[in-house]
Amino acid sequence: MTHQEIRSLFQIDEYSATPKYLQITNSILRAIEVGKLQKNSVLPSINELNLELDVSRDTAVKSYLYLKKIGIISSVHGKGYFVKSTQMKQVLKIFLLFNKLSAHKKIIYDAFVTALGENVAIDFYIYNNNFNLFKKLILQKQEEYSHYVIIPHFTEGGENAHDIINTIPKEKLILLDKVMPGVAGEYGAVFENFSKDIYGALEQAKERLGQYHTLNIIVPENSYYPQDIVKGFIDFCQEYAFNYQVIHDISSEVIQEGNVYINLMEDDLTCLLEQIISLKLEVGKQVGVISYNETALKKFILNGITTISTDFKEMGLRAAELILNKSKEHIEVPFYLNLRKSL
Repeated sequence: MTHQEIRSLFQIDEYSATPKYLQITNSILRAIEVGKLQKNSVLPSINELNLELDVSRDTAVKSYLYLKKIGIISSVHGKGYFVKSTQMKQVLKIFLLFNKLSAHKKIIYDAFVTALGENVAIDFYIYNNNFNLFKKLILQKQEEYSHYVIIPHFTEGGENAHDIINTIPKEKLILLDKVMPGVAGEYGAVFENFSKDIYGALEQAKERLGQYHTLNIIVPENSYYPQDIVKGFIDFCQEYAFNYQVIHDISSEVIQEGNVYINLMEDDLTCLLEQIISLKLEVGKQVGVISYNETALKKFILNGITTISTDFKEMGLRAAELILNKSKEHIEVPFYLNLRKSL
């Protein structure tokens, strides 16, 4: 293949979070689907992909091995790779847009991809809670995707995000983590009920919380977390007569005995624990700690950090089910309290 032919056939997006080997795979599948590649069409060699696309040899090999595994391409020693079959099952083509990468977002991603299986092409992007990048990615990626799966969280500027989301055909849309007011029509969603979830989790921990006199929730300014979390927290404190405070900067806060601290951000948990340890306060006796979002490490930090968390694996699985079942259902995912020694 010539330089021009390779460049027109393969689309490598440096801004995409999709691994490059999958971008190569998806490019070949799309080219077969639209007729650019026919049965017995010769494909570029591994060396040509390496040079023309500026990808590693391992990346090119991994892509071709995957396509061989699903029976799309084959190879002849000394002659290279060629299209073996154009008889593909209908390939799902998914535009997946997350607000950030984190341990719990990886759980969602892994469960989602595993549940969908092999017959899928996913373009994966991260917009880092930045509304302008969110808008740019959606408006520039209005290709023939079968589905758009989106987590809509912004630190600022997202007031009109529903207008951007409304440009997506609703039969192709699935919202994850939250349902956004202003998004019209019938579409799928797998979401958290933030206000109800934190209220219910704190209610389950009421007996342990009773040994403390003040509850604090740490919500940094310009946080992407919904204000519904704060509403649920305040509703609980008022219902059960707890003193309470919303803290925006834990680094400048004086940690006090008899207080419980609920953190949303992982950085705030680190800062909080550093202060508690420096003051030689006993976690679970003199101060309580509750952390939002379960991760494996929190089971072991200081003999166990109490967490309140949605079921991220369930979120990924349910999103995949909506796609596979062609459903427009709205599904509220479970939310759990994991009581440990920090409370």
